[in-house]
Formats: sequence, structure tokens, C-alpha cells
Amino acid sequence: MSADTAAVPTRTPLSDWRNWRAWPETIAGLWRRSLRFRTLLVTLGLTALAVIIACVWMALAIGNDLFESRKDQVLTDALRATTSAQATLDNADADSVQVENLMISVQATLAQLSASEMWAALTTSSQGLQGFTVGAFDEQILTDGLRTAVQEDPDQQYWQSVPLPTDDGGTVPGIIVGQQLIAPGIGSYELYLGYDLEGASQTLGFVQTTLWIVGLGLIVLLGGISWFVLRSVTVPIAEAAQTSAKLAAGELGERLPVRGEDEFATLGRSFNAMADSIESQIKELADLSLVQQRFVSDVSHELRTPLTTIRLAADMINDQRDEFDPSTARAAELLNAQVQRFETLLTDLLEISRYDAGSVQLELEPTSLAALAEDVIGSMQQLAEQHGSDVRLVAPGGYSPVDMDPRRVRRIVRNLLGNAIEHGEGRPIVVTVDSDQQAVALGVRDYGMGMRPEHVERVFDRFWRADPSRTRTIGGTGLGLSIALGDARLHGGELAVWSQPGKGTNFVLTLPRTAVRLSAPSPVPIDPGDDAVAPVDALGLSGPVDVLLPEGGDRS
Repeated sequence: MSADTAAVPTRTPLSDWRNWRAWPETIAGLWRRSLRFRTLLVTLGLTALAVIIACVWMALAIGNDLFESRKDQVLTDALRATTSAQATLDNADADSVQVENLMISVQATLAQLSASEMWAALTTSSQGLQGFTVGAFDEQILTDGLRTAVQEDPDQQYWQSVPLPTDDGGTVPGIIVGQQLIAPGIGSYELYLGYDLEGASQTLGFVQTTLWIVGLGLIVLLGGISWFVLRSVTVPIAEAAQTSAKLAAGELGERLPVRGEDEFATLGRSFNAMADSIESQIKELADLSLVQQRFVSDVSHELRTPLTTIRLAADMINDQRDEFDPSTARAAELLNAQVQRFETLLTDLLEISRYDAGSVQLELEPTSLAALAEDVIGSMQQLAEQHGSDVRLVAPGGYSPVDMDPRRVRRIVRNLLGNAIEHGEGRPIVVTVDSDQQAVALGVRDYGMGMRPEHVERVFDRFWRADPSRTRTIGGTGLGLSIALGDARLHGGELAVWSQPGKGTNFVLTLPRTAVRLSAPSPVPIDPGDDAVAPVDALGLSGPVDVLLPEGGDRS
């Protein structure tokens, strides 16, 4: 893996945090890339949820307990005061004239035995009895339901939570307790005592504040503990990831630091041992590859001299084959053909060895791809006629010169066109040249047998053939497409292929106009789409080699 493709851990720059608009994208990136951030965020979120639930539950439980406790105290106090007031009324022997004095005694009893600072005695009797109120009691706080319940059941005590008015015009939470008082021979009163719950409310507020402060502190504390624990776990993992990325980028000398004797130390030692083994094996393979490259290069060079001699002898014998008997003449022809094929194979092996050694250099010069394609088609016209194929050049673009190595690009086009002629089954072949601002492209489309998907994946492999039993008619070496791919990549371009059984094959060569690597789609589409079996017939062209130029097109 190259350094460009190695996965190297990245850190979020501080400048990203200064731009608040980029926070969502920055946080999403941290969530995807950082295990520490993701785990810490999940831990804090779940901890905060648990603390909130616990604090809410405790606040509700404590508030309910405080209210119930205060309510029981209020009801007990009211019952004691009401019972004493009723006893005062029961022991008095008074008529309606002495009611005022009797009520003063009742008020004194209530003031002495009740903790309430406001109460009211109301009456609906038609005997002219007068009620009384003490403190800031306001009859408006009494609901109709409470009064009706008190009036209908003289022996029962009733209560209700209400906001009680204060002297400064505000309100405080409180409880109103109501019960009837019966004055024998005089009538009945509705006695309502108001109890202030402000003390309990203040206590509850203090408890809730304390709970929330403690909960917030607990979240911060757990966050700090989680960060410390995660850091002790994720830092070795990050070091391992960074070291493995450097190893993948080719820095074979990188190793993990080993500290202590825990599980991470064991992992570090195992990782380093694995890296040592990989480095050793890669060096062995590199040395073996270098030996193989040297062997191929040396053998190829050494074979050129005897091959030249054999080639001269074969040419001489082949030139005089008419003087031989038929069997010897045929042998001379076969010898000459195989010597030519051997020479081609040797040339391809030398080229492959140069690619493997990284010693290939381009000889760039401004060249028109359309003109180059036209020249190659013209040079292969006789071969196309022998196979019964019509080669058509469709060139809407590609005439402006582009820096390229014309020898290598010509070799690519010859190879692609030769394959199309051999496998086109005598059907038309379309060579398309087009260009845009970023690149120029050439496509070679045939309508022959096509290839299956598993064959398309291996079409650029060295010495690979889709059908080993098929006899080659042009005499290729099995290295042509591999060399063509190398030439395309050497230019910074690409060579792609599309093929389907029964629909033919389409090779597309794309070359950049500048030294920048290709980033946009090719001017010639790789997938030809749902075209017909021989759509070039619709062009109305005839002849073995036709050229379709744009209006006013210049071939120079």
C-alpha cells in the first residue's frame, strides 16, 4: 500500500472549533474517527441520563415525604384545636346574646392550641350569627367543593392545598383544613384553618438544589474518570493504529513502544514481532523480485545477439523457400514466423523488465491523438480487410496537440485495435476520439464475442488469456494489454474496459492534458450503453476504413 492510500490517524485542527458553523460537521467527524470521543460522549450521556432520573426521583420522593409529613402535622394540629374549640362551645350555656363573648373564647382557644396564624369561622345560619376571620385569611381561597363537603358532614375533617395570601400581597403554598363547629342552641359554624407550607417549600428547594449540584458534580467526576480510563486504553490503540499505518505506507522500521508487563505490553511485543517477520519477508520478496527482474533483463539482453543471427538466417532461408521442396518451404515459413514472434516476445519482456525496474522514461512531444489514431488505422487497414472488419473513426475532438510519448501511445492504440480485429468476428469496429478541457480519450469498440465479468477483471494480467485453446491469428505475446496499461499510467492516465458476452468489448484510453492526475469522467464513456449490435451502419458509411470528422475538422 502506498503512502497516499495508507490510513493515518488525523487530529481535528483547533481552527475548526473557532468556526461555530462547522461544529456539527466537526463533531460528526470526531464521532466517526475517534473511539475515545465516541465512548466518552456515550458515557457522559448515559451518566447524565441516570443522574437526572435519580435526581428527579429523589426530589419527587423527598418533596412528597415532606408534604405528607407536614400535612399530618397540620391535620393533627387542626383536629386538636377544633376539638378544644368544640368543647368550649359544648360547655358554654349561652343564648344568642352571649354569642359574641362565646366566639371570643373560641378564638382564644384556637390561638392557644393551633399553630395556624389565619383562620375563619363562617356561617350560613338565618339566625343572624356573625362569623369572623383572623390574619390575612381571604374567603376567596375556599373552593365550593370544600365548603360543600364541610357543610354536609359535621363530623369529618377536610383539607385542600391552596395558595395562601401574605401580608405583602403575594402567595405561599399552604393547606386549608375545614370542619364544622356546632354551638348548642345557637347554630353551626364552618371553621377553616390555614397553614403555611413555606418552610417545607424552602427545605424542598434546598434539597433539590443540593441534589442538582451533587448530580452535576457527579457527571463531571465520572467524565474525568472516564476520560482518564479511556486515555489509558485508547492511547496504546492509537499508537498501534498509527504504527500500522506507517508500516502500510512502507516505513518498515516503525515499532510500537512497549511499557510494563500488562496486556498492552504483550500486544506491543506481539505486534513488533509480527512487524519484524513482515519486514523480513518483504525484504526477501523484494530481493527475490530484484533477482527475477535482473534475470529477465539479463536473459533478454543476452538473447538479442543470437536472436539477431537466427533472424538473419531465417530471413535468408525464407527468401529462398521457392527453391525447396514443399515440406522444407513450409518449415522455412514456420521458422520465420516463430522467430518474428520470439523477437516480439523478447521486446515485450525487455519492456516489462524496464517497468518493474522503474527505469522507463517518457519522451513527450505535442501530438494530436486523432491524427495518431488515423495513422494507426491506416497502417492496419490490410489486417482489418483480411478479417473482414470495417474500422470506422469517429473523432468529434482530440485534434489539439497534447504532450505525450507518441511511440508508446501508438503502441497502445495498435494493441487495442489489433485485439478488436482479432476478436471482432468480422463485425464493424468503431474508434472514437474526443476531448474536453481536462483530458483526451480514445475508445476502441468491437461487437464481437465479448467477455464474462470474471475475465474482464483479469484482462490486464500478464500472459493471461480468456480462452487458452483459442488460436491467435496475429501472434501476440500475452503482454500487450499489460504493457498498454503501464504506458497509460506512465502518462498519468488510465485504460479501462467494458465487455459483455455477445455484445462486444469497449476499451477506453484517457490521457490528461496536464501533469495533474485524472479526476473527472473520461470524454469517451466506458459503458457504451444500450447500443445496437452494429450501430455504425446507421452512419451510412461504407468501405473497410472510414473516417467521420466534425464539420470543418482539421486533421493536422
